[in-house]
Amino acid sequence: MGLFGKIFDKKMCSICNGEIGLLGNRKLEDGNLCKDCASKLSPWFGERRSSTVAQIREQLDYREDNRQAVAAFNTTRSLGSNTKVLLDEDNRKFMVTSARDLASANPDVLDYAQVTDCKVDVQEHKSELMRKDKDGKSVSYVPPRYEYSYDFYVIISVNHPYFNEIKFKLNSSSIKITPPPARPGVPVTGASTLARSNVDYQEYQKLGNDIQRALTQARQQVRREAASAAAPKTAVTCPCCGATTIPDASGCCEYCGGSVKG
Repeated sequence: MGLFGKIFDKKMCSICNGEIGLLGNRKLEDGNLCKDCASKLSPWFGERRSSTVAQIREQLDYREDNRQAVAAFNTTRSLGSNTKVLLDEDNRKFMVTSARDLASANPDVLDYAQVTDCKVDVQEHKSELMRKDKDGKSVSYVPPRYEYSYDFYVIISVNHPYFNEIKFKLNSSSIKITPPPARPGVPVTGASTLARSNVDYQEYQKLGNDIQRALTQARQQVRREAASAAAPKTAVTCPCCGATTIPDASGCCEYCGGSVKG
């Protein structure tokens, strides 16, 4: 077969066995994946090229099971702006999504215990401002002037079989700061100082901190309870009935059911 024939050789999806259209193939380590099957993978998954057909099948099975977790998810708290962290505090689960139709988007549902870290990353970029000279050419100011832009990202590290990081941008458009030109005898205020006094900057900083605090506290609470449950139980005297008892999981006497403080 010539080169032309090889380029337009039909490929079949290794998952659904459907024909893959031109430019629609997503390569796997040992097969091919159509765009429809690829769209069903987790949006946080980034190892597709190094994944085998068997591994993709396993993930797609997990993603189908995840639909039940989405259906059972009860949002008690929402944090963020465009992309949001949704919390189900009663069941200690969370998801990260920008979708309004959760059933269709099928965002990954994770347990609080799967969080290993959460941080806010503020990225600064700068671009030089130019002016026109008498000939209409763009030239630098003297001294040079710059416009600064800031973007806020939340990075959640997780213990998950198909991804280890959830990273998303909080602000939909960059926050732009242009320091005023330097003037003789007037102290220069840095861009970062001006940014921190910007209302939009403060808003996204707070949103990021709220998400970081919520997930960090949830993770710590789960770990404290797990450590407490694993600790050896100590017998105490029940103040209600006087019996020597080992309190149950809710801290109550095993005989009379009264509250035990040990």
